[in-house]
Amino acid sequence: KYKELLGGLFDSAFYSGLLTVGEASLNCGVGWLYVYTDAGTLAFKRFRPWEILPLWEDDAQTSLKRVIRVYEQPSWEGDDLTVVEKVEIYSAEGVQFYELVNGVLIPSAEQGPLPYSRTENGEALNWGEIPIIPFKYNSAMAPLITKVKTLQDALNATLSDFQNNMQEDSRNTILILKNYDGENLSEFRRNLAVYGAIKVNTSEGAAGDVTALTVEVNPENYRVLLTLLKKAIIENAMGYDAKDDKMSGTPNQMNILSMYNDIDLDANKMEMEYQTSLKGLLCLINTYLSLMGYGDFSDEEVEIVFNRDMMMNVSEVVQNIKNSEGLLSEETLVGQHPWVTDVRTELERKAEERETSVGQRDAYEGDEEAGEAE
Repeated sequence: KYKELLGGLFDSAFYSGLLTVGEASLNCGVGWLYVYTDAGTLAFKRFRPWEILPLWEDDAQTSLKRVIRVYEQPSWEGDDLTVVEKVEIYSAEGVQFYELVNGVLIPSAEQGPLPYSRTENGEALNWGEIPIIPFKYNSAMAPLITKVKTLQDALNATLSDFQNNMQEDSRNTILILKNYDGENLSEFRRNLAVYGAIKVNTSEGAAGDVTALTVEVNPENYRVLLTLLKKAIIENAMGYDAKDDKMSGTPNQMNILSMYNDIDLDANKMEMEYQTSLKGLLCLINTYLSLMGYGDFSDEEVEIVFNRDMMMNVSEVVQNIKNSEGLLSEETLVGQHPWVTDVRTELERKAEERETSVGQRDAYEGDEEAGEAE
């Protein structure tokens, strides 16, 4: 029953919202999920990280004392558009609503914390804790950009310098003039810019000439520097390089795992933080189910599994599974097969096929015995 109830709550809309929270975790260091009831139905809402000011109970930042949400809301007064700055203060007792006007908080609702929801009889219902769950990218809540920003800036600057040096611009070149037919250098620059040509004279047998003193640009130097910066960005971000030499030809599974090593380690750390957040979410869900009369599921064990999307050498994996027959259980082997998405359903199908096969074999043997008797 508990599994069915959770399956109804963790639907496609929830997974879509969780994906958005994950993006916020990477971009801002932490994402925020608000749990509330809408007409008696449990619902989830993502808060934008830059709107949230968390007040923590402890230095480890594991428990929230208050959450302050500050955001702007457009308001129309006739044809005039004004922006109202809203402030919401969340606590275990409820939520308070304010408007921030000239640095002063003005209550926009009745005094005192308002309950998060009410029963059909109008009785106040609270969660007993703040129904806002932080989903951290890491324990320090440092966004991904802090690992790569300086490297990315260096890469952009290198590309810009290379582009400037490759452009044919007269101001980037030192010109040497011989017997120049003009009054001053400013006139020379103007004629060159306007007409694209200049006049020179031959004086006392010496021919006039214009030569350029330029610095030879070696593109290979820029290419080496850009390659080093790109590799550093991938390593610092704990990502993977899809153009890695290990992927040339037909890579084996060990090459693929090696390429994914850094991103897998980073995903492990993120999963640990998310497991903690999801346990907090389950506590709120259990409270909701209890208040709605579905039962008390606080003692139920729940395992949340994160599936990883990773390239693999399918034929090698299948061969390893086949070689493990007799050493491992059928459920374990089926669960590791790359084509299986639901292990339990696949095992049930295999059991049905075996029963059908046995029935057909018994029927065939029965027909043979009957034929021999005739």
